[in-house]
Amino acid sequence: MNVSKLHIKLEEETLVDISFSINSSLALVGQSGSGKSLTLKALLSMLPSSMECDFEFKADFELVAGKSVALVPQNPFTALSPMTKIKKQFFVETNEVKKLFSQVGLDAELLERFAPELSGGQLQRVVLAMALESKPKLLLLDEPTTALDPQNRILILELLQELQKEFGFKILFVTHDMNSAALLCEDICVIKDGRIVEQGILKDTLVSPLQEYTKTLIEANFANRKFRQ
Repeated sequence: MNVSKLHIKLEEETLVDISFSINSSLALVGQSGSGKSLTLKALLSMLPSSMECDFEFKADFELVAGKSVALVPQNPFTALSPMTKIKKQFFVETNEVKKLFSQVGLDAELLERFAPELSGGQLQRVVLAMALESKPKLLLLDEPTTALDPQNRILILELLQELQKEFGFKILFVTHDMNSAALLCEDICVIKDGRIVEQGILKDTLVSPLQEYTKTLIEANFANRKFRQ
């Protein structure tokens, strides 16, 4: 998938002006306010009407939110109703939901529970199962491991790798966390103030970053610098 142009304006101010390609898995990395969330919203057609968006892309599928494109949010509670049993929050039949639960490593017994009864790791797996419900071609990840402890963070990232092999979807992982990006993605785009300042193979970028901004992000995530050995 190639996004040849994504230009977002608010009145006369250009907020985002970028282009990128997703071969398999791409990390869009930057600090808060860099334009990551606006990029996700543009791909999901969720930008407010006050913003002007000029968007061009090439892919073997149409970008249709909830069908070819699915989102795994940072906070799973934003995608789940606390007052409705988990099983009632899917659109497919219960047998299909049980299959999805098995694929994300959840017991079908949890379908009878409510969201507040589940742990953070379980909730994120439920939301991931919901994202896979439509068999998407592109999976958008909005910092889905930020609220998880280190063990669950690694488990979710490993699960995403396994699911990508099984389902064949492309991944756009929006994050400020270079550590998580390194565990999941092949390529990277570093975004600052709505512009791509560096892009390439993620492992190469970690070892030899070209921009000072990228170096700062790396240093913030890899204090021990073991990845350079």
